[in-house]
Amino acid sequence: MKETTFIRQNIEKWRQLETVVDSASGQDPGRLADAYTEITTDLSFSRSHYPRSRITIYLNNMALALHNTLYKNKKETQSRLLHFWTAEVPRVMYASRRELSYSFLLFVLSAAVGYLSQANDESFARMIMGNGYIDMTLHNIENGNPMGVYDHGSSLLMFFQITINNIRVAFIAFVTGLLTGFGTGLVMLANGVMIGTFETFCFQQHVGMESLLAIWLHGTLEISAIIVAGAAGFALGNGWLFPGTYSRGYAFAAGARRGLKIVIGTVPIFIIAGFIESFLTRHTDAPNWLRGGFILLSLAFVIFYYIVLPFRLRHDISQS
Repeated sequence: MKETTFIRQNIEKWRQLETVVDSASGQDPGRLADAYTEITTDLSFSRSHYPRSRITIYLNNMALALHNTLYKNKKETQSRLLHFWTAEVPRVMYASRRELSYSFLLFVLSAAVGYLSQANDESFARMIMGNGYIDMTLHNIENGNPMGVYDHGSSLLMFFQITINNIRVAFIAFVTGLLTGFGTGLVMLANGVMIGTFETFCFQQHVGMESLLAIWLHGTLEISAIIVAGAAGFALGNGWLFPGTYSRGYAFAAGARRGLKIVIGTVPIFIIAGFIESFLTRHTDAPNWLRGGFILLSLAFVIFYYIVLPFRLRHDISQS
């Protein structure tokens, strides 16, 4: 790639990063770390292709300035984890908004496939969920407790089992992005079809509303986090498939860093969802308005954290 093309494609980003460097003392550590990563990424490319260029010197100076600030303030960043979840994750979600839309649309389409399949063949649920689970659910429905599956066993043991399993699924969705995003797509497909199938099955058994209130009490956070983990996998795959102006290895490493931040950011969401599923969902006798309100509150959090906040932070940076 010609140097002029490299400059033209990145000049606006560098100008924004200059404002971060100039006001480094007033910036949060998370934003400084993101800026440092972006600058050093471009610097590495510039050094490889234009070692004696002025643009290499320019990027090197910005990197040095941020490096000194970061290490000077290293002992003062005790709230690094807080900054990670309140600043770094939302910013990387803005950068991954396209991958998030892919993951969401694939999940919705998969749920629609589950719905149509079950609506046209009532035995489809047995193929997806297994005979044992369906028979148990039918037995619970006959006993007047359709969501009785959440009543059994130790809440604490269930919490650990569910949380660990959900985090495992999230990391599988991320790591299978190595298969150019195909593996991530299969994870989204499996989860979407399962949700669409089971909800349709419950409505066919005339317990649809109860299933919605019970499952989505924890599922609003849990399923949203799985969709976000899908975005992490697609970010990893896109770095390999669509390197743009960078080398394939370089773009892949950048996509991997972005995806890893996203999937790590889902861990607290899965922990909260696991707690709700283990300790709260079992209380199916709770008022419907209370459970419905909790679901809407969870949905509002997801929309704010993964959509509104990323755009707000991006707007603040562009205005600074």
